[in-house]
Amino acid sequence: MLELFSDLLWGKILLVVLVAVGIGFTIASRFVQLRYFVRMFRILGSGQAFKREKHGHLSSFQALLLSVAGRVGAGNITGVAVAITLGGPGAIFWMWLVGLMGMATSFLECTLAQTYKQAEGNGTYRGGPAYYITRGLGRRWGWLAGFYSVMLLLTFGFAFTGVQSYATATSLADAFGVPVLFSGLALALIVGLIIFGGIKRIVRISEVLVPVMALGYLLAGLLVVGLNFDKLPGVLALIFNSAFGLEPAVGGGMGVAIMMGLKRGLFSNEAGLGSAPNVAAVAYVPHPASQGIVQSFSVFIDTLVICSCTAFMILLSGIYVPGADSGIAAAALTQAAMAAHVGEWGRSFVSLALLLFVFSSILYNYYLGENSLHFFSPDNRKLVYGYRVVVIGLVCWGATTDLSTVFSFADVTMGLLAIANLVALIMLFKRGLLILKDYDEQVRRGVDRPIFDARQHPKLDLDSAAWELEPEDLERLQRNARGGRPTPATESAT
Repeated sequence: MLELFSDLLWGKILLVVLVAVGIGFTIASRFVQLRYFVRMFRILGSGQAFKREKHGHLSSFQALLLSVAGRVGAGNITGVAVAITLGGPGAIFWMWLVGLMGMATSFLECTLAQTYKQAEGNGTYRGGPAYYITRGLGRRWGWLAGFYSVMLLLTFGFAFTGVQSYATATSLADAFGVPVLFSGLALALIVGLIIFGGIKRIVRISEVLVPVMALGYLLAGLLVVGLNFDKLPGVLALIFNSAFGLEPAVGGGMGVAIMMGLKRGLFSNEAGLGSAPNVAAVAYVPHPASQGIVQSFSVFIDTLVICSCTAFMILLSGIYVPGADSGIAAAALTQAAMAAHVGEWGRSFVSLALLLFVFSSILYNYYLGENSLHFFSPDNRKLVYGYRVVVIGLVCWGATTDLSTVFSFADVTMGLLAIANLVALIMLFKRGLLILKDYDEQVRRGVDRPIFDARQHPKLDLDSAAWELEPEDLERLQRNARGGRPTPATESAT
C-alpha cells in the first residue's frame, strides 16, 4: 500500500508540480539562476559572506555549507547509479535539466525563508516553510504549517536519521570490516557531542567536513575524466542521444530516462521539498535574495557537479554497458567503476565518501527536526533535549537494523511535506517575485550589494527584529540614500 501511494505521489503528482513550479519561476524571474550565476561567486567571494558569526550572526557561507551537507548524500552516489541502471545514460541529461530548474525553485523557497525568518535571542534565526506559511499566508493557514512541520519531523528528524545511520554503518563494514554495533555506538557518541552544541556547533563541523568531502569527490571525478579524456566526447554523445531515444536498447527508452532523471534529480537536490529553507533562514544577509542566489548554488553543486562526477565515473569505466545486465547491484556500481579506474582502493574511497556524505546529512536532518519542534513549542529546552536523546538512540539502533520499510514510509511523508511546501510556494509566488524585483532594481542602479529595507514592505508582516541591519549595512543604506532619494528607513535611522 505504501509503495502504491508513493508511486502515485512521486510518479504522477509531485514530478509534474515540482517541474511546473521550477519552469514557472524560471520564466517569471527571467532565468534568475542564469542571470545571477556569476553573482553567486561574487557573493560568496565577498568578505561579508565569509565572516564568521560577526555580531553573533551566522554567515551566508556557513548556511550554504550546512545546506550542501544536507543536499549532498547517498543519492549522489547510489541514486545516480540507480538512474543510469534503470533509465540509461540519458537519465543524466534529465537530471541536469531538473537541476537547472531546481535552482530557480530553491531561489524562491530560500528567499522566502530569509524574508519571513524570526530572530532568536542568541543572534541566530529560525525560518522555513512553516514560518513563511503562517506569516506570508496568514494565521488561518496555520494548519498547513503544522502539517508540514509534522511531516518534516517524521521524515528527516526520525526516519532518515535511522536510515542514514544504517547506510553509514554498513558502508564502514563493507569497506573496513568494522562491526555495525561498534560503528553505531561511535557514531551515536560523535553525533551527541555535536548536536548538544546547538546549531553553531553543527555549522562549525560542516565548515570543515563539507569542503573536504565535496572537493575530495570532485577531484576524484576530475581524475577519472583526465584519465579517460579521449572517451569523454563519446560519453557525452551517449548521454544526449539516449536522453532523446536515439540510442537503441538503452535503459527502458526515452520515457524511463526522463522519469528516472527527474525523480533521482529531485530526490538528490531536494529543491521544492521545503527542507533546505529551514537552513537558509539561519544566517544574516543584507538582502533575502542574496541568500536565494547562494542557496540555488547549492543545487548546482549537488546535481551539476557531484552527481556528474558519479555519472562520469560509471560511464567512463566500461563496467556499465548500455542495454546489458552488468550483474552488479546499482548501489555497488559506483564502487566497481571507481575500482576499474584506479584499482581496488577506489572501492574504499567511494565507501569513505558515502560515509562522509551520509554523516553530514544526519546532522542536517537533526536540525530540521529541531526546527519543527521549535515551531510547535518555542524555546522548550526540555523538549529539545529529549529530542536529542531520541536522535542519539536512533543513530545507534538504526546502525544495526535494516530500515527499508521505514524508508518506504519516509518516501510517503516526504512527498506529503513537499505538497504542503509547493502549495505555499504557488500562493507566495508573487511575493517571491516582489523580493526579486527589489533586488533587481538595486542592481540596475549600480548597487554592488543590495540591502533589504524591511520598513518599505509593511504589508509583508515581517519580524522587525530579524531585519535589524548590521552597522556597516545600515551605513551603506544611508550612503546609498544620500546619493538618491532617501528611503523611509533611512530617514528614521538618521
